[in-house]
Amino acid sequence: MRTISMTAAGAALVVAAVAGCGSNAQPIQVNLAASEVLTQAAQKTAEVTSYTVDAVVNLTHPQQGSGKVQGRMLYQSKPQLAADLTLDTVDMGQRSVPGGVRAVLQGDTVYVKVEALKELLGATKPWIKVPLKDADGGSGEVNEVLTQVQQFDLGNMTKLITASQDVKAAGNETVNGEDTTHYSGTFPVEAAVQQLPADKQEQARDGLAELKDIKFDMWVAADGLPRKIALNGSKDGATLDATLFFKGFNEPVSIQAPPADQVGELPKNTTN
Repeated sequence: MRTISMTAAGAALVVAAVAGCGSNAQPIQVNLAASEVLTQAAQKTAEVTSYTVDAVVNLTHPQQGSGKVQGRMLYQSKPQLAADLTLDTVDMGQRSVPGGVRAVLQGDTVYVKVEALKELLGATKPWIKVPLKDADGGSGEVNEVLTQVQQFDLGNMTKLITASQDVKAAGNETVNGEDTTHYSGTFPVEAAVQQLPADKQEQARDGLAELKDIKFDMWVAADGLPRKIALNGSKDGATLDATLFFKGFNEPVSIQAPPADQVGELPKNTTN
């Protein structure tokens, strides 16, 4: 099934780590132009080593119908790349995933827990282990589920937004108890994709191909980091409406692989 991806992904199932060490963020200068704030936000997110994000993504497609993905993710880049994604709602057109989805990334391996996959793939354990190097050759169902992990990445999302040529400040607002400045604008898909590393551009372009200019709103706190990002786009009956809340920058997170006795390998006889 083809879905609209709101962020650039790359060849792996999870976006590459946001590199860097702990941030000693300084308050942003109030006289910065809006475009400079976007650039600074992208730079500062590259220094973030961990965060938590809550997201709601609503999609519509002229042939496939409407869909919704809702969940949260813990992310860390040090001491090794890791992410823990829980999707409470995964509905795509006439299809849904009963019981939701759980995915844990540890280094170069992703562990996936989806009850429906046990029947589809013949798995015998609650969790399926998928090496990232085998991801592109894995089952369509596994790839479709894990693609959602890519949609929660902060670093690449802020890079996309820096392609905006019309961003402007839209006032001061409080987000989850924190004072922020609201910025609003649009970015053209092709120009935004070119802000990403070369190895991530092709998949990003494919994922965003059904949209044209994407409207965004970003709420930035005094440390220069986004606390909320909203994206909206449409083209020929396809629409995207996504809202993400970020918190816990550089705070310790605990991301553990599932117990070994609950993990099985991806069945070898799966096909796309």
